[in-house]
Amino acid sequence: MRVREGLRREEFGRRLGCSASTVASFEQGRRIPLPRTIDRADEVLRADGLLTVWKEQVERAQYPAFFQGMAALEKEAVELLAYDTLVVNGLLQTEEYMRALLTMRRPPLKQDTIEQRVAARLVRQDILNREPAPLLSFVMDESVLRRGYGGPDVHRGQLDHFPVIGQRRNVELQVMPLSCVESAGVDGPFTVVIRHDGKQFVYAETQGTSALETDAARTALTSSRYGIIRSQALTPRESMAFVEGLLGSL
Repeated sequence: MRVREGLRREEFGRRLGCSASTVASFEQGRRIPLPRTIDRADEVLRADGLLTVWKEQVERAQYPAFFQGMAALEKEAVELLAYDTLVVNGLLQTEEYMRALLTMRRPPLKQDTIEQRVAARLVRQDILNREPAPLLSFVMDESVLRRGYGGPDVHRGQLDHFPVIGQRRNVELQVMPLSCVESAGVDGPFTVVIRHDGKQFVYAETQGTSALETDAARTALTSSRYGIIRSQALTPRESMAFVEGLLGSL
């Protein structure tokens, strides 16, 4: 279609707001364009919707195979409850923190793959601004906040990000302190997603694999467990004070 329109990669990239090398990566399947880039490409190339019709499939392909189902559920969530013990939840990560985590993967990821996954996580964060606003609750283990992935600047930037997110009326952030002698979250991190029809799903991930629980009885128990975890954690107000104290100590 680009050739049909008589456009060189440089000119096409200029109209899309990206470089010729990025256009080459799109065309050669090494990088996946964002939905808004696909919309613009369809317009520039006068494709009459032929490109935009593939947007959903292309968006799904941005994610590792084990996460594609969860990415689709996030888009339908009216409520999301997340307990994290290893890293900051992807919906709360700064771009620098994302890139630091992905760079540490072993075996190493290709740079194009890292940039693709960073872009995909940023797209997922649209859930924070969606209307009607879903209810979002996050409980993080204190160790997650103390671990300085990416170095001092990345660590501080991530901690600085929490109060900004925490000001949103549909978001609650809580910290599970290391001093807590009891925790219902000893089995590890998980996310509960509640859809508009009331159906609940539980997602858990480890070592590049994932499990998505759909059984009503099991998901109800996990949702109840999350309620206990929240009661054991610091309140949102106490949690923000805790984060501010960590920032002051850096």
